[in-house]
Amino acid sequence: MSLPESTAIAAELRTAMGKLTRRVKLEDQMPLGQVAVLGALDRSGAMTTSELAADQRVRPQSMARAVGLLMDQGLITRRAHPTDGRKSLVELSTAGQALLEEERGRRTDWLARAIESELTGEERELLARGIGLVERLAAH
Repeated sequence: MSLPESTAIAAELRTAMGKLTRRVKLEDQMPLGQVAVLGALDRSGAMTTSELAADQRVRPQSMARAVGLLMDQGLITRRAHPTDGRKSLVELSTAGQALLEEERGRRTDWLARAIESELTGEERELLARGIGLVERLAAH
């Protein structure tokens, strides 16, 4: 396969994955930015507000507001930084973990229903085999 063919496939794959990601996120019941913060804390563990802002590519002031809202809802907690007394770390609370799992479950349920209703058995098998390929690309 030539580079122009691979480039065309790459463009189509990027577009399709973007559309699918945006559609799945419509299942969320809480604002996308808040779900993203909870997800980042789940994946990376406790972080400072500045680290969260860098991770999410937002201004620290915007992240401070988001952290405040999540704390008010009991979805994250704050604790002292173990090596720097001037800083604090935020992390998922038990309620935050449970809510994140609910959001992820809703996304997965929607996608499972879509796969079941839109794809034939042969297409589902093809999709299942393609997941490994996407994982390899993501790890590149």
